Amino acid sequence: MFFRFLRQALHRPSSSSSRPASTHSFPIPAGTRSNSITLSTLRTRSAPFSTTVKVQATYNQVRRGCRVAQKARKRVSPALIDRPEMKGVCLKVFTTNPKKPNSAARKVARVRLSSGRIVTCYIPGEELGHNAQQHSVVLVRGGRSQDCPGVRYHLVRGALDLGGVANRSSSRSKYGTKKPKKASV
Repeated sequence: MFFRFLRQALHRPSSSSSRPASTHSFPIPAGTRSNSITLSTLRTRSAPFSTTVKVQATYNQVRRGCRVAQKARKRVSPALIDRPEMKGVCLKVFTTNPKKPNSAARKVARVRLSSGRIVTCYIPGEELGHNAQQHSVVLVRGGRSQDCPGVRYHLVRGALDLGGVANRSSSRSKYGTKKPKKASV
C-alpha cells in the first residue's frame, strides 16, 4: 500500500505554483527514522528503477555492531606461507589424468617442502619430459593446474635440480631455457 502511495506521490503534478515539485512532503509508515521525507531526498536515496527507500544505518546501530566484516578469501597456495617460492625435495614423480573434457598424461610430483608440508606440484613443459626424480631438490611456486584436482603448485623449470625445457624458443623465461647460440657462418 505504501508503495502505491509513493508511486502516486512521485507522479502527481504540483498543486501549488509557489513550491517546486521536488519538495512535496508526505508521511512515512511508523518504524522509520524520520516522520516526513522530501521527494528530492527520496530520489537521492533510492536505487535506480526502484521505489523502495534505501535507509542507511544510524550511528547507534553501527556502534552496536550491525556491520559485518567480509570473510577473508581462501588462498590459492596456502603451504607457501606468504613466500613467492619454497625449496623442497621430490618424494614421488608420476603422471595423472586431467578432469573430464581433457585427456593427457599430466606430469606431477609429490614434494616435501622445507617447512615440512607435503604438496602435489605440476611439472610444466612439453611432452619431451623432465629430469625430476625421487630425492631431486626443486623450487616450488604457487599457481594451480586447472584440470588436475588437488594440484595447487608448480615446479620452477631451470632452478636447482630441475632442468629447463630443451629446444624452447618462445616464452623461454617461463621454462628455464637459455637463448640459443647463433650458428656461425
